[in-house]
Amino acid sequence: MGFFDRNREDVVKRGYDDSRLPSGQYLTERFPVLHVGEVPTYQPGEWNLKIFGAVTNEITLSLDDVKALPSTTLTTDIHCVTKWSKFDTTWRGVKVNEVFALAGVNPAAAYVMGHAEYGYTANLPLADIMRDESMIVYEYEGEDIEPIHGGPVRLLIPNLYFWKSPKWLRGLELRETDAPGFWEQNGYHMYGDPFLEQRFWGD
Repeated sequence: MGFFDRNREDVVKRGYDDSRLPSGQYLTERFPVLHVGEVPTYQPGEWNLKIFGAVTNEITLSLDDVKALPSTTLTTDIHCVTKWSKFDTTWRGVKVNEVFALAGVNPAAAYVMGHAEYGYTANLPLADIMRDESMIVYEYEGEDIEPIHGGPVRLLIPNLYFWKSPKWLRGLELRETDAPGFWEQNGYHMYGDPFLEQRFWGD
């Protein structure tokens, strides 16, 4: 069984709007676990999130700080580059654009690099991360996000393949220029639109 074919035994029976499922994807009710490195653990109060780079004021937020901000609940579909999709996932957190407003975005900023544990990075256009559905999330299906799924906090960018939504988020760096993140340096697409099947360089 190939890497992109695992978990295929859990295909969901049809009965959905075909337009929701990108070409090349299969629908699952499971939440497959794929990541780089071991699952990190944190002591209470240890985790924080830095907003830095092309901003007016660099800020560092604790988990309590993030949870004290006005929260949003979003139900959305997610699509992994390994070809599984999961419909109607529900998340709670804060909109990235509202967090960026606290730091002040430099007018020259056009890209963002997400930084996570173990040096993992993912690059994003600023326009995508500023969408209302792009969030810094700490709850999944009404519970704290499990560490295996990126808890205590992960990024959620539902319009792109799920590798663009880093688990164990630790920083968001605003940039004037684009640069490849971890998987982009290893052959993955710089943008990653699931509906255009932008999995790899040249797609």
